[in-house]
Amino acid sequence: MKIALFGTSADPPTAGHQAVLIWLSHCYDYVAVWAADNPFKAHQTSLENRVEMLRLLITDITPPRQNVNLEQELSHLRTVNTIENAKQRWSQDTEFTLVIGSDLLDQFQRWYRIEDLLQSVKVLVVPRPGYAIDKNSLDKIGELGGKISVANLTGLDISSTAYREHGNTQALTPSVTAYINQKHLYECQDTTRKKVYKP
Repeated sequence: MKIALFGTSADPPTAGHQAVLIWLSHCYDYVAVWAADNPFKAHQTSLENRVEMLRLLITDITPPRQNVNLEQELSHLRTVNTIENAKQRWSQDTEFTLVIGSDLLDQFQRWYRIEDLLQSVKVLVVPRPGYAIDKNSLDKIGELGGKISVANLTGLDISSTAYREHGNTQALTPSVTAYINQKHLYECQDTTRKKVYKP
């Protein structure tokens, strides 16, 4: 069995994340997804909210992909611990592939216990617009013993950061947008109202 492990900050999760999940669902037997705290990032909303938005994003996949599921119990601040949790969750003959965006490639080699992590999983890099894949970084992962490959997929030119900074709701699925508005999670969700002034 081949399982793709896809952790994301989901702050908020976007249509770009959803496109990657759909693509992975066609390439792997199972896609395990979770929202995580990234020690390299400052998060804008609670993990609880990000988990719920990720759940909505997966539910929004049309047609539904039965092999994509939220596995939040895998979430851990350290990815090497997530891998250990996954190995306990599934049988020993399971082949795991850790999925990362090309925006993380530069920091990836500095992750906690990276050598141990690379011995446990294959790594798949998903290209993202604006984040060129540096052959140097790929070579360094290889030197550390990693089996790394690049996905034959180009991510959508949208990001969580762009939504937070500019409020572009086209980056989001309808149910995630509704959740953000209901919970008033990001300042940008009120940008249109801020332009309306009472006389």
